[in-house]
Amino acid sequence: PPTCGLEINFRRIKDNPKIKIYTLAEVQKVEGEPGNYNAQIKISPRYVNENCVACDECVKVCPVERKNDFNFGLDNSKTIYSPFEMSFPMKYVIDGATCKGAECAKCVDACKYSAIDLNMESKTIDLKVGAIVWATGWIPYDANKIDNLGFGKHQNIITNMILERYASPNGPTKGKIVRPSDGKAIESIAFVQCAGSRDENHLPYCSYICCMASLKHATYIREQYPDANIYIFYIDLRTPGLRYEKFYNKIKEDDKIFFIKGKVAEVSEDPATNNITVVAENAVTGEKIRQTVGMAVLATGMQPTNAISKLPAELNCNSDGFIINNFEKGGMFAAGCANKPADVVSSNQNATGMALKAIQTLVRR
Repeated sequence: PPTCGLEINFRRIKDNPKIKIYTLAEVQKVEGEPGNYNAQIKISPRYVNENCVACDECVKVCPVERKNDFNFGLDNSKTIYSPFEMSFPMKYVIDGATCKGAECAKCVDACKYSAIDLNMESKTIDLKVGAIVWATGWIPYDANKIDNLGFGKHQNIITNMILERYASPNGPTKGKIVRPSDGKAIESIAFVQCAGSRDENHLPYCSYICCMASLKHATYIREQYPDANIYIFYIDLRTPGLRYEKFYNKIKEDDKIFFIKGKVAEVSEDPATNNITVVAENAVTGEKIRQTVGMAVLATGMQPTNAISKLPAELNCNSDGFIINNFEKGGMFAAGCANKPADVVSSNQNATGMALKAIQTLVRR
């Protein structure tokens, strides 16, 4: 089935002989100038070679399990696994940290295509390139750092990204959204907006996508639980663009979705019932609100990966880690969320523009 257009782009990539993709690869060093860069790239071993046809026989015999990081550790996978349904290339990979190696080797015996190489090692290659587009994306802000919101302390307080995995057909619950502590149906749920965003102690900027993500998640809840009460606590609800505003107006017609304007001060759990209490001050009425719900979802903000792990090149970045494009100098360009908070549509548009900028660098040289 279609997956956000990925299947179309993957086919285009595979059919284009001028595109080379390196997976499990990390750019370690970049030297040079526009039109003439040398990029040093480390390629980590996947312990599975090009013979793999993803037949799944190795998975059946593998005796070791690992936390599934794609599902935020909510379930397990075997040590030899496919990262997710649309992973590219469609081949398995072995987690070297948990694999028992030669002392087990059951996967080697099970593979009739000789696709498993437990002795595979990392390698380093050098590429000569004329331009570089940094499309390094973003990671969710670590909700464990926001002490007053209770994430990591209470099972029924989750993040928006975790909810997304619960809602996914290939997620830990096969698409059924349930209360994490006991697997019960959702009778009431709270969404806490700007969890870490627009906060000088965490992320001082608006993360752009969180409001629309929570509105979308509210529709997930409504589809599965027609009678559930949904509470959305927000500082300002931001729905940029005509389509997003229409979506917001449509959701406001639901008489069991309640919008409360006010910054959440605390989220806690009742140990007897595992219910969640959200404390906030209503910015419109001035009253203090204590709302008890079955579970709470924190709309955590986005951080550029460069804020956590510095990129190996001389790049101009702002204080939040977003790369500032220098079009006058050219040569290296930041696309999508490496440059600023953005949704999928604007990221795609921005990346197209940066690819054109890269082409211009090559033409001018």
